[in-house]
Amino acid sequence: MKIPGYIATFLLMFMMTGTLYAQEKSLTATYLDSITEDEEGNKLLFPHFVFEEPVRNEIYVVDGGAGVIIYTSDFFPVFTLTKSDGIEIPQGLTVDKEGNLYLAQPATKDNPRHRISVFNACLKWERDIYFEGFEGAEFFSPNRLAVDEKGNIYVAGNYMPGVLMLNNEGGFMESIAPEESGRNVNVNYVTIDRLGRLLVVSEGEGRVYVYDENRKFLFKFGEKGGSTGKLSRPQAVAADKRTGRMYVVDYMRHTISAYDEKGKYLYEFGGLGWGEGWFQYPKDIAVDREGRIFVADTFNNRVQVFRTPEPD
Repeated sequence: MKIPGYIATFLLMFMMTGTLYAQEKSLTATYLDSITEDEEGNKLLFPHFVFEEPVRNEIYVVDGGAGVIIYTSDFFPVFTLTKSDGIEIPQGLTVDKEGNLYLAQPATKDNPRHRISVFNACLKWERDIYFEGFEGAEFFSPNRLAVDEKGNIYVAGNYMPGVLMLNNEGGFMESIAPEESGRNVNVNYVTIDRLGRLLVVSEGEGRVYVYDENRKFLFKFGEKGGSTGKLSRPQAVAADKRTGRMYVVDYMRHTISAYDEKGKYLYEFGGLGWGEGWFQYPKDIAVDREGRIFVADTFNNRVQVFRTPEPD
């Protein structure tokens, strides 16, 4: 029996759609677990930062109530840094290859200067780095940090154009400022990927800017907007060391958008909700050596964990 042309066309489109859906489905991340408590059994309260320490594979979570909570790779809470340890209002943090922890902290009543607090590998406070040597240093409030192989510190601040580069003693070296239409743009996040590339997020522009290990601009990706494939208010980016894929957390769209290592959009997952795999104003993201994605699902009071697709 001969199939009418319009039916054949419909079937072909259906088969192609099914194939594309299967390809898309094979890419999406799979929910694994949620981190919801500290070592004393207290529930997390507005966790807004998550970091995967690459040497011991520990997970650091900045919690709105407790401080900085450290978990093992199997999500067992082992220690919390609190005010008695020198933690006041913790923001972002990073850990260098020697195990030293660098923590961004804004000015407080007890310490009226914005700073980076440095803790040794035993998590004992050693020193504070204060900002100087550049215009507006006295007002600069650090938000997110990264440390390269040489120990240089990269700092993204609140409402500040560009990323500061400091030496390990805190001396100002230079500012790395993305440009749009001849103007420097404000940035809110910085991290370093497996290739030593600097990844810089601008919430206002809805973009991620990529620089090589010598701070030479390579490319940018992301497009401002509120629909699929676009970024409304990107907060953070993390790269999968196995595949080079980059994952961007979008605060207003409640989603994670995935890109390949050259910045090509691949897919997204999440959406506004309260169940497993859904988000409510997520703020941060990290990916560990196994390819697990950790998302600070802030207003759901948890860190959700996902399995990424296997490398191609």
